[in-house]
Amino acid sequence: MADFQIAVFPGDGIGVEVMDAAMVILETVESRFGFSLAKQRWDGGATYYRETGKDLPAGAFEASRAADAILFGAMGLPDVRLPDGTEVAPHLDMRREFRLFAGVRPARKYPNTPSLLTDPRAENVDLIVLRESTEGLFASRGRGTVEGGRVARDTMEITREASEDLFDFAFSLARRRADKGRGQRRVTCVDKSNVFVSMAFFRSIFQERAALNGDVTSDCAYVDAAALDLVRKPWAADVLVMENMFGDILSDLCGGLVGGMGMAPCAEIGLKHALFQPAHGTAPDIAGRGISNPTAMIVSTAMMLDWLGAMSGDQRLVEAGEAVDQAVWQAYANGGMLPMELGGKSNNADVTRAVLAALG
Repeated sequence: MADFQIAVFPGDGIGVEVMDAAMVILETVESRFGFSLAKQRWDGGATYYRETGKDLPAGAFEASRAADAILFGAMGLPDVRLPDGTEVAPHLDMRREFRLFAGVRPARKYPNTPSLLTDPRAENVDLIVLRESTEGLFASRGRGTVEGGRVARDTMEITREASEDLFDFAFSLARRRADKGRGQRRVTCVDKSNVFVSMAFFRSIFQERAALNGDVTSDCAYVDAAALDLVRKPWAADVLVMENMFGDILSDLCGGLVGGMGMAPCAEIGLKHALFQPAHGTAPDIAGRGISNPTAMIVSTAMMLDWLGAMSGDQRLVEAGEAVDQAVWQAYANGGMLPMELGGKSNNADVTRAVLAALG
């Protein structure tokens, strides 16, 4: 019997390639740390929709619900659209159905990678964009209206329940990062409360939860000012918590600051379920050529191991997750490996081999 059940969705485009890299890493740490994962692989996404008219096979959604964790590659293709004009994205349904309210988007500058910023402090960028992932402006997905071809409306939704859970998660995350010697034990609420009632409500709940977490420094910033500071001084940020759409945008900005979306991992976490995937898209222009950067997928896999270990109390998985995370860092620190995305010559297989070598 396997210790844990994992629902695996490679998806479309480079999702398949980066998932293959993750599977190699998982097999290695399973053997080394003495645990086993039953990986149930599923089709799904835009290619599957084009062939069948469905975004997922029968049983896949419920298998995801029953799994201990969900591991995604990437889904969606720009030329494959649903009847309402949006892209195929079944993981968005999983976010809502499984209440995966905490979208954890790390941005970390790795050694020997090019920097977009000239200030030497940019080498120390290590922050989290924490994105509420079930409501906000995304609550209108599938519910927006167009009236007479002249007016379109999407509605922002902020609830106390989701906000309280999100902010409590943020303070806990800041503590855990500080305990590992990363971060500043600080949480910043990013909003637009000077304009929108929904955002003023969001900020008021943050301030209530901050009062209950006095051991963590807290502050607030408007989203436009936060975007400015992320370009001017990203090394000053720790945990930035925000609404869904703001998080979608600023997390990509942070990915760019540390080299590109191939460096941008993601965990989407709820109280009972969690989904892990790189934050990048399917990149159909380079799919099938083996030149994708699997770093974000590998780090997302490390995050999955860490979460599984923390939830189950199985220290083997926590240690495995830390080992993978450190191996990625060491692979870059060793030099001689730089993904093509960052201007180097290393392809998907090269990056995977370098991480394996760093694992020892």
